[in-house]
Order: sequence, then C-alpha cells, then structure tokens
Amino acid sequence: MNAASHPRLARLEPLIARVRRFLWLWPPIAFVLGLLGFFLVDRQQWLGAVLAIGLLLTWVLLIAESLVSKWLSRRGRDAGLPRTLATFIAQMVHQETLFFCLPFFLATTIWTSGQALFTGLLILCALLAILDPLYFGLSNRHRWLYFLLHALCVFVVMLVTLPIMLSLTTGESLVLSILAMTFFSLPSLVGLLKPAGAMRWLAMLGLLVVLGGIAWAGRGWIPPASLWLSGSALSPGFDTSARTPRGEMTLTPANLQARGLYVYTAIRAPRGLREKVYHVWRHDGDVVERIALIIHGGRDQGYRAWTHKQNFAANPAGSWQVDVVTATGQRIGSVRFRVADGDDASAADGRIQRPPGIPGWNIRHLLAGRKSPSD
Repeated sequence: MNAASHPRLARLEPLIARVRRFLWLWPPIAFVLGLLGFFLVDRQQWLGAVLAIGLLLTWVLLIAESLVSKWLSRRGRDAGLPRTLATFIAQMVHQETLFFCLPFFLATTIWTSGQALFTGLLILCALLAILDPLYFGLSNRHRWLYFLLHALCVFVVMLVTLPIMLSLTTGESLVLSILAMTFFSLPSLVGLLKPAGAMRWLAMLGLLVVLGGIAWAGRGWIPPASLWLSGSALSPGFDTSARTPRGEMTLTPANLQARGLYVYTAIRAPRGLREKVYHVWRHDGDVVERIALIIHGGRDQGYRAWTHKQNFAANPAGSWQVDVVTATGQRIGSVRFRVADGDDASAADGRIQRPPGIPGWNIRHLLAGRKSPSD
C-alpha cells in the first residue's frame, strides 16, 4: 500500500518526514530517561507503566495493520491501515524501550559471564532500531523477525518495570516476561509457518514451548535488571547492630580456620521488593555452601546482608568466590578472594568496595538531590 491509495496517509507523510529529521534526538532522550529510571528507580514508576502500555498498544496496532490488510486484500480491495505510520510509531517505541532499559542492563551485567551476550544482543537491537535502512528493511521484508524484535522489547521492559511497579520478585518477573514474550512472538510464527493447517498450529505451539524453554534454561545469562550489588566487603568480625564489617586479617588457611570469615554485600533493590537471594560459596569452582538471605528494597545504599562461614576444610587454600544469586539462578554479583600462606593471600580488612561498572554514589545522590553516604 502506498500514499496514493490512502489519502489520509498522503496528508500525514509530510508531517512524518518533518518529524523524522529530529528522530535522532529520541534515542539519547530515551537513554537519559533510562538513566534517571535507574538512579531514581523508586521515583520513576510511571515511566515504566507508560512504556509498557505503549508497547501493548503498538503491538495491537501492528497486528491490526497486518490482519486488516490481509482481510481487505482477500476481498480485492487495495487498501489497509497505513503501515508507514504504524512502523514509524513502532520504531519510536522500540527505540524508547531499548534505550530506556539499556542502563539497567549495562549496570547490572557481569561482563565476564554469559550475561554479556544478552546485553550485547540488546545493544545490537538498539543500533538496529536507529538505523532506518535496516529497521525498515526488517519491517518490510522479514516480518517475522520484526515481530520477534517486538517480543524481545516486551520481554526486557517487563523485566525492568514489573519489580518497580508491582514489587514482584525477580523470579516472578522473569516468568511473566517469558510468558509475555512467547505470546508476543505468536505473530512471528504465524507468518513463518506456512501453509495453514492443523500441523501448522501444532508446530507453532511446539515452537512457543521451545522458545519459552530456551529463555528459562538461559535465565542465568539474563542480568537481574532490578537488583545490583552496590558494595561488598570481607572481614573477620561483624558489628550486627550497626551491620558493619569489622577487623582485619590476612586470609591464610590458619586464620580462616581459627576465625572464620564474614562476607558482606549491599544489594540495591526497588522499594517494596522482598526477595530471597543466596550467598553461594565456591572453592576452586565447586559449591561448598549455599546460604539463603531475605532482602528488602528501598534503602539507597543497598540492603545490607552477610553470611559467616566458620567450618572450612582441612586445606582451604585456593581460589574462593561467593556468588550473590537470585532464587532463579540469576547472578547479581560476586566477591572473590584467595586463601594462601604467601603473598598471594587476600586481605579481609572490612573495607566496603564498590563493584566495577556500578555508577558512583555521588552521581546517584546528586540526581536524587541527596548527599553521598560518605558525607
């Protein structure tokens, strides 16, 4: 369908052309909104709600455009809904979604793990959304891939917004996001599987189950966008009333067996969220302890949680790692240390370290209009 066959679209095309000249401003604006949403996560719930509703309406618009056009073409009518306008609106929503969600995933991704692949995919999709020849080529010639892009956008926006808007746990949000993604992938499979028939519908349902299964099996590669490690420390002692690590020692096998070790983590979570997480202790890659913790969201410096391990093996020397993971196995962060008799031994000095890649407290509190906790 072209502008000539749709008079209203012909009148809209000059307006679309004028707006398109300024479309390059939309991705950076969306990225800034995402940064604000990340830094001021408890104050920007309406952004997530508007974004989720916008995606739903855009999906309905895209489905309606495709179905109505096919219905009219079967009746010999060369008409339909204005696809150019629908695609233009969809492009803006996809750009807004991807660039809004990117700060959450960029800050919470553990780049030395498989999570980097998922966030890398989001970066590629964000670039695709701002390159008109690729985006409109995908929309016009590879419709099923186009709907898969939309399904991915629905998936990530729900991962980001559900814990913020509804205080759902990371696991609950993940399940609902997978269900939504498989549902929104339905138009892709309708266009991909031809011809029509009973086997087609059975194959489509099977592919939906496979898609959902792949997403669930790969959940360890999906960053928990609403949770991040804001600080960690190792210490031989702990002030439970102040929830502060205390003391110093070198992590030799003898010291570890005599005094044990505290691992302290501060986990940032949206206000109202109550979630079970785990400290998973690993020695040379093998799990030796899995300790459950309940965290509550809303504290600016992060919810302070700790575990204390006292029973170590006869020879605890080697590389240790304490992973902070959700109940569904998504890794929030890690604390690494080495136990040895020589100079290779790590120090447990109680100093709270901020993980690399997390924005500084001073920036976050400047945006929030508060002082840094160090002041």
